[in-house]
Amino acid sequence: MTSPTAVTVSSAGVSAPTYAQILAYLKGQYQAIFGADVYLGNDSQDGQFLGIIAAAINDANAAAVAVYNSFSPATAQGNGLSSSVKINGLARQTATNSTVNLTIVGQAGTTIANGVAADTNGNLWNIPSPTVIPSGGSITVTATAQKVGAITAPVGTVTTISTPTYGWQSVTNASAASAGAPIETDAALRVRQGTSVALPSLTVLAGMVGAVQSLPGVVGVVPYENDTNATDTNGLPPHSIALVVLGGSAPSIAAAIMAKKTPGAYTYGTTSQVVTDSVGVPHTISYFVPTNFSISVAITMHALAGYTTAVAAEIQAAIAAYINALPIGRSVFITRLYLPAMLNGGTDSATYELVTLQACITGGSMGTTDIAIPFNGAAICLASNVSITIV
Repeated sequence: MTSPTAVTVSSAGVSAPTYAQILAYLKGQYQAIFGADVYLGNDSQDGQFLGIIAAAINDANAAAVAVYNSFSPATAQGNGLSSSVKINGLARQTATNSTVNLTIVGQAGTTIANGVAADTNGNLWNIPSPTVIPSGGSITVTATAQKVGAITAPVGTVTTISTPTYGWQSVTNASAASAGAPIETDAALRVRQGTSVALPSLTVLAGMVGAVQSLPGVVGVVPYENDTNATDTNGLPPHSIALVVLGGSAPSIAAAIMAKKTPGAYTYGTTSQVVTDSVGVPHTISYFVPTNFSISVAITMHALAGYTTAVAAEIQAAIAAYINALPIGRSVFITRLYLPAMLNGGTDSATYELVTLQACITGGSMGTTDIAIPFNGAAICLASNVSITIV
């Protein structure tokens, strides 16, 4: 017979009694031995002793439940989840550092050892060491953020020399930083694990997506298939498949597609790799890397009490974050930009009143028409591309 204080596993899963239930059971057993008139209140020595025992049992039960849950990707956490997804051939993606191209100006021949530049937000960027300024007086190098994760640096914000060196005169960035990524969260890893189980599926296309999605560095996969005898609206040739893949290495992606596609299936895309099969026959495998479409947004508004430039920066960041989070091939709908433009109803949204909101592909004419993004494209937006005019 199972003790009322023990963890139980049934068809419904794992369960354990609460601390209060354990304590009540122990008090009942104690009084059954020494008499019902024994006082076991929280201010009694015996009551406190039973409380200590109940807490120890409760802690042991919690540990047992956590161990049981660690065997399922649906409930495992942290290290337990990292271990359980190995059965699917997955590994938690490690954190990466942001990088930025810096233009360094100074006297020809100057050697910069262990140089560090800083941006306007105080983030530090390590410059390759040693860096030697050539005869032209300037050189472009790729610097790495000291902090791990998605450290951003818009154009012209990395301008401070943190390690002054004789002959090094200035530093700036003509392009925005390429953001790194924090360590993969439990939620994101569970999504990848859920996709990866399609690897042995009967649907070839689903298995192909699972194979590519599980590759290191791949952050997005969108599949397309044309099973007709004519070219489809996306331009896919008859009886072809096309994958749009964000991230990852081209050889690994092509090899994964080759391993999963059916014999004779035509792969379509603008990125191609030659993959040699097990008998030495070369095959050209093609797929798409998303084409980025830079989006600019123009807002006019009335400033109300409490509005500051910090609120403006908050609006710009919210709109850019919303656009950058859109899936591959997703169009930019103007009306949906109003939500981030109003800071999702946050406190600061009461400090201004929107008048107009327009958007366009950068370089085009502003308007209120939705921006169509092709199936192999992705909308991106820098905070600096969101202009705010007070009227």
